[in-house]
Amino acid sequence: MTACGMNFIHSLAHKLRRALCYAGQPRKSLHMRIPALLLALTLGSTSALAGGVEIVRLLPEYIPADSFVRVSEYFTGKENTRGATIVRTQPASREGFYFNLRTKTSTAIELAWIELQVISPSSPEPRTESFAISLPRGSHLTRFGLTGKDWPDAKARPVAWKLRLLGADGAELASEQSFLWSKPDAPSAPTAK
Repeated sequence: MTACGMNFIHSLAHKLRRALCYAGQPRKSLHMRIPALLLALTLGSTSALAGGVEIVRLLPEYIPADSFVRVSEYFTGKENTRGATIVRTQPASREGFYFNLRTKTSTAIELAWIELQVISPSSPEPRTESFAISLPRGSHLTRFGLTGKDWPDAKARPVAWKLRLLGADGAELASEQSFLWSKPDAPSAPTAK
């Protein structure tokens, strides 16, 4: 088996273990962990390893503004990102729905683009957001959020989403999508004659 194949299997096994642990407390029954397991399988099957970039993990979640406040911010006046890259649709607002993207690269990428397509509960049409980032060599966390007026409220969740990581030349480096993004349209009802 090639090193690339072993990396994929290791990555998938890691996602499965993470999904089972992340799905809840260990005492929960298996049927309560199945949705997280299916999500891990979906993410594992859509991860791409192209151009030396691997999506290790992608966790969407709503994050309140106070989760970003650190003690050091009171002294420096600057947001402490703890080494992560944080980008927002509304930079002045921290509260919103975030996609926590952990990537692993073999070489540093000075300019990359995150293209996110999201179908929100308030609109059936997908909206597209783009964020410019740089990726250091190795493992790196990027949090990109739909914040402020760009996300309806704390209880809202995306209906479906698709993320593409693009190089400066527009070539796709990696991609992930939710299960519902790949669902085909419902067949149309037959017309009566």
